[in-house]
Amino acid sequence: MTDKPWSGRFQEGVDKKVEAFTESVSIDHRLYRQDIEGSIAHARMLAAVGILTPKEAETIVQGLFSIRKDIDAGTFVFDPALEDVHMNIEVELTKRIGEAGKKLHTARSRNDQVSTDLRLYVRHVLTQILRLLRDFMKTIVDKASEQADTIIPGMTHLQFAQPVSFGHHLLAYFEMFLRDYQRIDDALERLNVSPLGSAALAGTPHPIDRFRTAKELGFASPCRNSMDGVSDRDFAIEAVFAVSLVMMHLSRLCEEIIIWNSQGYALVDLPDSYTTGSSIMPQKKNPDVAELVRGKTGRVYGNLVNLLTMMKGLPLTYNRDMQEDKLPVMDSLDTVSACVEVITGLIRGMVINRQAAERALKKGFLTATDIVDYLAEKGVPFRDAHRLTGEIVASRIHQGKTIDDMTLLEFKAFSDKFGDDIFAYIHPSSAVDRRRSFGGTSRENVKAAIKEAYALLEDVGYEKV
Repeated sequence: MTDKPWSGRFQEGVDKKVEAFTESVSIDHRLYRQDIEGSIAHARMLAAVGILTPKEAETIVQGLFSIRKDIDAGTFVFDPALEDVHMNIEVELTKRIGEAGKKLHTARSRNDQVSTDLRLYVRHVLTQILRLLRDFMKTIVDKASEQADTIIPGMTHLQFAQPVSFGHHLLAYFEMFLRDYQRIDDALERLNVSPLGSAALAGTPHPIDRFRTAKELGFASPCRNSMDGVSDRDFAIEAVFAVSLVMMHLSRLCEEIIIWNSQGYALVDLPDSYTTGSSIMPQKKNPDVAELVRGKTGRVYGNLVNLLTMMKGLPLTYNRDMQEDKLPVMDSLDTVSACVEVITGLIRGMVINRQAAERALKKGFLTATDIVDYLAEKGVPFRDAHRLTGEIVASRIHQGKTIDDMTLLEFKAFSDKFGDDIFAYIHPSSAVDRRRSFGGTSRENVKAAIKEAYALLEDVGYEKV
């Protein structure tokens, strides 16, 4: 039986079922680099304040380096009987270097240790996600630039509504993911305080220097309250919330890709390398990547609810419930990282079918609103112009015809305000380019927005941590 580091108070060993039920090392072993990084900073600080000798601290640091090397190489065996990554590393350290290893835990607890490790881990992965998001946003802007002059039907209620630049449509997603980037960047600022030295909950009587360890670990400062330091998981919940919004935006984009790719629309063709086939139907080319991203969104939402529910009734300070925080956090960050990366490749290889777009523009009376605007410019009150245009649409539907094949005589049958200029006015490209209001879809606007988007990407290209 493995002796527990806390076994002094107990008269009998832990039941094997309880041992298996309470272990977390099967999940938190992923924190080993952060745990070792925090322990090195702690050891150096203990030496600086005289709790350890310089030789003891150096022995500890070298022992931790050797453990990290073995874990990196895959030769280290984690023991579930030692519960978690922290005790596995500490026990192994003592085996390797002797008495000095037993002094490392002075002035800290697993409570502040795990909070520090998880903050370091979330900070590291969120920073990686920012890099992935920036690459993805650039891919969106590149594709928008490619398709600024392509006109497609814009939709409301999944019904054709008005013509828009396809570049404008794509830039709407750039705006969403830019907010996501800024939200994560903002969350990183709140996350970036160090709980290390809060100990179990009340701080420590030892003369430690929490500012030193915070600085060495790249934190802006130590947390101000030891009880909050060990019990706060807002940073983890906020991280999962932020990536839940990323997943929501990815899911919306994927839904549109699936619709555009469907044979009823055929507006885009997806790269073979990002699609799959059918085991029975040889003709199929399925948008499985987009569908899986859409499906995985619910999984990340579930993780967010899991964390919120876990924390909602916990009194201060640490409670063992909080051991359940790591799996939903890690799963969410893993999932969003994979989804952003794979959709970046899908968008990069997506080809626009311009012929299909041109055919689609002839359906759905897309420029009906432009007829209203035309009449309004000729002095017809807007509501009267709207009613007249509705009558035109109803008439064409009844005849099985479109607006595009109307003659001037047919237009004049509804209003003598119509002139020869109506035909140019209701051409889709003209309809798009007249929408020059700030944020509108005119191709002039879109090209300016693309230029601005590239400039914004330069601004978000820095790394804080």
